[in-house]
Amino acid sequence: MMTGHMRDGAALRALTSGPVMRPVSRHFCLVVILCNVFLTVRTFAGEAPLKQIKLPAGFEIAIFADNIRDARSMVLGPRGTVFVGTRGAGKVYALPAQTEKNARRVITVAEGLKSPNGVAFHNGALYVAAISRVLRYDDIEARLNSPPKPVIVSDSFPIEGTHGWKFIAFGPDGLLYVPVGAPCNICEADPNRYAMISRMKPNGAGLETFARGVRNTVGFDWHPVTKEFWFTDNGRDRMGDNTPPDELNRAPKTGLHFGYPYCHAGNIADDQFGRKRACSDFVPPAQKLGPHVAALGMRFYTGSMFPARYRNQIFIAEHGSWNRSTPIGYRITVVQLKNNQPESYEIFAEGWLQGSQAWGRPVDVLVMPDGALLVSDDDGGKIYRISYGE
Repeated sequence: MMTGHMRDGAALRALTSGPVMRPVSRHFCLVVILCNVFLTVRTFAGEAPLKQIKLPAGFEIAIFADNIRDARSMVLGPRGTVFVGTRGAGKVYALPAQTEKNARRVITVAEGLKSPNGVAFHNGALYVAAISRVLRYDDIEARLNSPPKPVIVSDSFPIEGTHGWKFIAFGPDGLLYVPVGAPCNICEADPNRYAMISRMKPNGAGLETFARGVRNTVGFDWHPVTKEFWFTDNGRDRMGDNTPPDELNRAPKTGLHFGYPYCHAGNIADDQFGRKRACSDFVPPAQKLGPHVAALGMRFYTGSMFPARYRNQIFIAEHGSWNRSTPIGYRITVVQLKNNQPESYEIFAEGWLQGSQAWGRPVDVLVMPDGALLVSDDDGGKIYRISYGE
């Protein structure tokens, strides 16, 4: 466990700045990218060095669950079971509730699936998004040791693996929101099939497009008071170290377009497609995030454990850059809102990145009934629990 101090805005600006990448040969770029991936994405074997994690004063971090290969998106069942999706592992895990604070028992409730990243819960059933399909496991919490066969809710989504893994969740309207990322880094794909967020009824009927121009969102939530939809979006690659920033977006209504592939971050015309549409045609981000931080899971904090300044504020898991000359991300940030508008963007937890090497990569965050915040780590195969004042 470790407590620490909040990093100020100057530190954040230092992390998000740096020299702009200049044109070099294609072979040299490939070497740099491969070296950078080798240096920054390194699975940590053994006990996680939690003392390296820096947090605001009064906060602590501990292991909630271990030996969870490729832990990604999380959802909480009504009986206290935490369900965890994966990408490469092809599995969905269940962590049954228990009173002790030590590491949880891990049960595999589904396997052999294609990137079952997204998990959601509705009326006693677990919903799992596996690229082209959404599956449903009925009465799952009563059947963890003998899971039921899945029901196919929908198999109408694209089969492409690129940005095909999904975060899914049920909204206040009772509909299941299912995004489909762009099947490329940058391209003009069918806007009715790709780079969009769709929604449908729990039985798969009534599929409709909710938002367009979304390159790849792997995290979203609804404001606890206004019920407005907020989501993270990953910016395109290969426009330089600092361009474009990732985005935090707000969609108060259906039918909005957020710019991809024509415009990034509200005011950056794409170097291939920007001449076709003006940036003024699209909805700008509510908050620009760090460039290439790979902002994934996000949640509004609705618990009562943390100090009041965090209530109804947005926590974001930044998975970390893969092709930036100076790595960035590998942390948890918080966006503070005032009058439903972002007022600040701060680092909340950092330390998974040490120099040019990372021993963990945050993917998702989840607020627990006691107010603690869970953080999944697909590189370390762990879930952490951040608490305050215990």
